[in-house]
Amino acid sequence: MAVKILLVTGDAAESLEVLYPYQRLREEGYQVDIAAPAKKKLQFVVHDFEEGFDTYTEKPGYTWPADLAFADVDPSAYAALVIPGGRAPEYLRNNAELQRIVQHFFAAEKPVAQICHGPQITAAAGVLTGRRTAAYPALEPDVTAAGATYQDGEAVVDGVLVSARAWPDHSAWLRAFLEILRTKAPVA
Repeated sequence: MAVKILLVTGDAAESLEVLYPYQRLREEGYQVDIAAPAKKKLQFVVHDFEEGFDTYTEKPGYTWPADLAFADVDPSAYAALVIPGGRAPEYLRNNAELQRIVQHFFAAEKPVAQICHGPQITAAAGVLTGRRTAAYPALEPDVTAAGATYQDGEAVVDGVLVSARAWPDHSAWLRAFLEILRTKAPVA
């Protein structure tokens, strides 16, 4: 039986932050299921950094189907959780079903990878208190308000939580996450 990893996202998630871990984890032999508010085709976005802009720009990205809705997720069936960024976490964080899922992974001390705006979800779920996490730098006040310590790094490891600032950190972020997965949830 395949080791299953849950990736939670929604419309306006950053394309690279969904598809890079999705493909990389599958390459390692994990089954990756994508959950969203509803089982539907999701519209991702591309965030880029352009000269002259004070913040990132946003363009339409890839579309991709969600495998299941948050309400249908049995988190006990999954060995680990991935929380991509983009704009999706801003509205997903209020979803009670998603909060239930996230709380399960932290209570069970299962590996969790979050990146960019992903900590908006873990903050809303009340699981960041006392932890160290990276996030998109503009979220430092949000991380602090959630009772966590913001750390500016490409792969911040706090127990089984692995975090990063944004998609330029992918290689280090996934490398650190895979080290934990190979110990806590190895592929047979």
